[in-house]
Amino acid sequence: MAEEIINRVANSKLVTFDLEDLYPPGRRVVLDISQWLEEGILLRESRFRESVKNHNWLQYNHCFVALQCSTNAIIPAWAFMLVSTHLNGIANKTITGSLELLETVLYTEKIAELNTSQYENVPLIIKGCSNKPVPENAYLLLIEKLQPIVRSLMFGEACSSVPLYKKAK
Repeated sequence: MAEEIINRVANSKLVTFDLEDLYPPGRRVVLDISQWLEEGILLRESRFRESVKNHNWLQYNHCFVALQCSTNAIIPAWAFMLVSTHLNGIANKTITGSLELLETVLYTEKIAELNTSQYENVPLIIKGCSNKPVPENAYLLLIEKLQPIVRSLMFGEACSSVPLYKKAK
């Protein structure tokens, strides 16, 4: 008679953490301010202010916005600040930089808010595959937050994980 197959992974105390679960839903938008520069490179304050004032800001309602300038123009800090005053209260979050930086900022906030009590002294696997954009820095931030409290850290899937850390006994 054949022996019963036992799923040791399912019966283990391993806890899987999926960073994708922290992904804040909402549309991500890049707002290129070069559209308000003369020939895409020269910022004339009065024209810039007028263009910003007349822009349709409601299109960014509940969006996550990355402010950029796609040209090699030298942009004073106040220009991005002025644009952000129009997005304040409309967009969920506004940053100056790339979409990857935006995701990093969003994950940084989510990881900082994370209640870690359920991960105390447990073997933890940080899931490696995701369908949503998870920046590499999010993995490092998560390790920084959880390493002091977990028993061990691994990366990947339970069937093929890579050991990263094990607390000394």
